[in-house]
This record gives sequence, C-alpha cells and structure tokens, in this order.
Amino acid sequence: MAGSCFDEKVNNAMSQQSGLDRGMKSRHLFMITLGGVIGTGLFLASGSTINQAGPGGAVVAYIIGGFIMYMVMLCLGELAVAMPVAGSFQTYASTFISPAVGYLLGWLFWLNGATTIGIDLVAAGILMNNLTQISEWVWVLLFGGVLFALNSLRVGAFGESEFWFASIKVAAIVACIITGGLAMTGTIGGHGTIGFSNYVSDGLFPNGVGAILVAMLTVAFAFNGTEIIGIAAGESETPEKTIPKAIKATAFRTLLFYVLSIIVVAAIVPWKEAGVKESIFAEVFQYAGIPGAYTIMTLVVITSALSCGNSWAYSATRILWAMSKGGMAPETLGKLNKYQVPMNALILTMAVAGVSLLCSVYAADSVYLWLVSICGLAGVLGWMGICASQYRFRKQFTGSGGKVTDLKYRTPLFPLVPALGFLLNLIIVIGLWFDESQRIAIYAGVPFVIVVMIYYYMVVAPKKAASGDKNGSQIDIK
Repeated sequence: MAGSCFDEKVNNAMSQQSGLDRGMKSRHLFMITLGGVIGTGLFLASGSTINQAGPGGAVVAYIIGGFIMYMVMLCLGELAVAMPVAGSFQTYASTFISPAVGYLLGWLFWLNGATTIGIDLVAAGILMNNLTQISEWVWVLLFGGVLFALNSLRVGAFGESEFWFASIKVAAIVACIITGGLAMTGTIGGHGTIGFSNYVSDGLFPNGVGAILVAMLTVAFAFNGTEIIGIAAGESETPEKTIPKAIKATAFRTLLFYVLSIIVVAAIVPWKEAGVKESIFAEVFQYAGIPGAYTIMTLVVITSALSCGNSWAYSATRILWAMSKGGMAPETLGKLNKYQVPMNALILTMAVAGVSLLCSVYAADSVYLWLVSICGLAGVLGWMGICASQYRFRKQFTGSGGKVTDLKYRTPLFPLVPALGFLLNLIIVIGLWFDESQRIAIYAGVPFVIVVMIYYYMVVAPKKAASGDKNGSQIDIK
C-alpha cells in the first residue's frame, strides 16, 4: 500500500466525484469508446490526409497515429483502474501534476468535445444537403436536438443507444474493407485489376516524406476520443475488469479498422481527388458497382458522425460536471437531473456546439478543416497530459511506499511508454507550424491557453485558497 498522504488524496478525489449512475456495462464501455473514435476523422478527414500526404504517406501517418494512441491508452488504463472517476485525466493532472495544469486540460478537453460535436453536426449536415438539397443548418439543428435528447437519459439507456450506433459503422467499415479489397482485384465492379496502381502512379510520397508530419494533426484528430474510456470509467459497473479489456479491444480494432480502410480507400480513390466535401468511403462502394451504394454509405457516415458526436456530448458533459465538483467551474454545472445526468453541463456543451451553425452558413468545408486542426491540437495536448500524469502517478505511488505489483493494471515498459508518448505528441504540435492551413490551431489555441491560465491564477486559485479547499492539489510525498 502507498503512504497515507497518497491514499488520502486519491480517496478525496474519488469521493468528490460521487453521485453519477454506475450503470455502464462492459459492452457499452467498449462501443462508446469506439464510437467516440471512429467518426468524421476517418470517414471525412481521411480524404484530406490522403490528399496531403499521398497514398503511402497517409497509411504511414495512420500507423504512427495508432501507435501513439495505443501508448496513451496504456497510460490512461493504469490511471483509470486506480482512480475510476468521471473527471478522468483532468482529475489525474490536477492531483498528480498541479491544479493549474488540470484546470487547463479540463477546459481544453471540454472545448475539444463541444467543438467536435459541432464538427460532427456540420459533417452530417453537409452530407444530408448533398442527398436532399435542404440547407445544412436545418440538419444541424435537427441532429443537435437528437443528441441532446439521447444524453438527457439515464446512462444505461445512453450506453445502449451508442452501442447500436457504433455497431452500424463498425459493420460498414468491415464491409468497406472487404468490398474494396474485392474491387481492387477486379472480382467485382466490372473493372480490371486496379491493385495498388494509385500508390505508384505518382509515388508513395508525392508531396515528400515531410508531408507525413504535417498530416499528423489531422490523424491525431481521427484517433481523438480514445480518452473517453477514462471518463466512462466513472460510471462503469466494475472498472477494474472492464477497463483493461476495453483498452485492449479498442486499441487493436481501432488501429486495424483505420489502417486497413485507408489502404483500401487510397488504392481506389486517386490521392489528388480525395477531399472533404464528398464521402470517399461511398466512392469505394460506388467503384465496386453496388446499386445505391453512394446513398447507403452516405447515410452510414451520417450515422457515424452522430454516433461520434453522441459520445463526445457524453464525455464533455462529464468533464464539465467533474470540474464543477472540484471548484474549477460554476457550481450550477454540477447539478444532476432525475436520471443522474449533469443537465446544466449538457445544455452549455450543446449550446457551444451550436455555434457550428455558423460554419454551415459560411464556407462549411474550409471551416470544417479549421475546426479539425483546433480540436486536433486540444486532443494532442490532452494526450500529453495523460502521459505526464501517469508518469507522475507511478513515481508518487512508489515514492510513498506503494508496490507496483499492487496496481491492478500496470502500464508496461515504464517509464519508456509515457516518455515516448509525450515526446511524439510534442513533435506533432511542433509540426503544426509548418502547415499554413493548420497553423490556425496555434493562432486560436495559444490565446485560449493564456486567457484560461490568467483566469485561473487571478480568480479560481485565490477563491479556492480563501475557502480552504485543497482538493486537487499536487500530492506532497514526504
């Protein structure tokens, strides 16, 4: 066992965030995490990645992104099993690094979540506009109402709806991989064998190897959402059993789905034609000669976008609730409705996501990529925080007398995994500066960070100090 100071801080953090309904089953946990990851980042933004890095570069970028994602999940697993709280890495950063870092990461994650919901709504609106010619903003408003209603229910009902939403898109990805593979060999579609000719026509890396680094932020956005598993741990029935299983299954299947699907898509859709406005996955089915494939796949992608937005609405709301319980957000955001759902936090989250209506009116496709860049930066900073928190947790745990063998789930190859995960994410952030189209993330992100930190030190910290609230402060190991 660790020292009394360490145990006391962990217990305080967990008791502070009690009150939510622990009705999340194992299959819900897995599908919610998968649902938060597999969304527009794969179905729409991957077209931009292929166009930017070329066919070979896109595949390499997704392999690297999946490797980084897996390291982050290994770090998060140890923390989530030891401290299954809805505040997840925001609480971990506050407890094991400093309250200021936790405050920043919490608001970054919430902004990331609210913006991602907006991205998913806009993506669904763009696709529905292509099918029906009805304006994007109408669909954004309608779909936003559906997400709000689903997240107002008891967590078990929400988990069940997300399970089926996510199941649809997983089935679609598997179908895309199989169908695309058959079309590549000329077995279906009435075409000759295309094979990997699109990979070599202009070279594997037509824009150079450096384009891989530039594309990594979009790839990071695509894998963004795996950290939802840590948040859902706070409402899981048996986190010590479900978290390790969910991490292993989610990491492996996400990487497999992403890499295989990108290989197939890049082989069929020429890299110069890959874009955002159209669904490149629908192009695969169309190339395979399946009747009505474009409409069917477009509807699947719309379902996928809503599924992803649904998961993010859940996670962003829980982060805001947890911050409220810790005195880092207005107290009113911590109130629960009769279903034990943080309703005020949900209302604020969906209101900010509603700003996406502006994107559907003005340059929807361009603003979509800007939002992807900003969310990608917030997600990468969050991943860095998870790696740093796990490193600090392990050091403080063993430093206070705890034994590594006492941990129910352990991050392997410590400290290599958290250190390498932190470094690779840092390289992605640095790479932002070399892409003018994504530099907007720095221009928007840096001022936001400065404002948040000024507010913390001038308003939040003095208020907490005056009230004698020491919850979330860094553990002092003596």
